[in-house]
Amino acid sequence: MMHPSTELRFVNEEIGVGVFATEFIPKGTIVWILDDLDIILDDEYVESLDEFRKETIYKYSYEDNDGKYVLCWDHARYMNHSFDPNCIDTAYEFELAARDIYPGEELTCDYGTMGYDEDFTCVPKEGTSRTRVMENDYLTCYVEWDEMAREAFKYFNKVEQPLKHLICKEFVDKVNAVACGHEPLDSILTIFVEDSEQDEFKE
Repeated sequence: MMHPSTELRFVNEEIGVGVFATEFIPKGTIVWILDDLDIILDDEYVESLDEFRKETIYKYSYEDNDGKYVLCWDHARYMNHSFDPNCIDTAYEFELAARDIYPGEELTCDYGTMGYDEDFTCVPKEGTSRTRVMENDYLTCYVEWDEMAREAFKYFNKVEQPLKHLICKEFVDKVNAVACGHEPLDSILTIFVEDSEQDEFKE
């Protein structure tokens, strides 16, 4: 579910539509969270669909840890990619505002955090050398993503959190501990690899 202070707006002919803030959303706010209205589909079912629906699912969904496709039920599915995003993913099935987001500003995320299984070229962004989202971006970008999430979490308890009640029970204690500075943030790597394998990638 997207933050309630957002709406769908037209961006341009090349991009189409995107998600925009209707009110100020401060850094550290949960801007999107997986909830029980989101549609979870397995690959076998998606492949059984007609071409139009199949392509729509592949375009607007993302693949979770279990290899299932998650189709957001609200306008979250239209959130666009940026190599300099103002929202950052976490290992807790929600995204945070990585910086203050102002009314009329588009909310963006880095599609690399979603583990796409195909590379694709994106609109270039000033200040970054990346021009393509790669299926293994997590190998080179996780340090940057973790730092963005860590910085955002410093504000978690200082801002209003209208979506906090939707945090999965599995993560509530950990999220509270991280927000209070009592435990370290789990790396975004946990989305892609088992805990036992993380040290191998960090060497």
